[in-house]
Amino acid sequence: MVFSRARVAVYVDGCYWHSCPDHATVPKANRDWWVAKLEANVKRDRDTDARLRWAGWEVVRVWEHETIVDAADRIESVARERPGSAGSG
Repeated sequence: MVFSRARVAVYVDGCYWHSCPDHATVPKANRDWWVAKLEANVKRDRDTDARLRWAGWEVVRVWEHETIVDAADRIESVARERPGSAGSG
């Protein structure tokens, strides 16, 4: 999801695929392959975050286990703080 005026990019990350600190698991079968795959996902996420921030965007990552209300409140808070948003200035 993108809030273009405020330059906020929102990602909803799955706990499994993006290695949630609370819910991450690794399959026992083919464990080494899965560890490498999941670590690569996280590395790509951090690289994406860094590239967007370098370009002037704010990144909000929401975990799939977060409540809709908590996620929406956090996103709104970040978006309103950004220049160009309806709530700034």
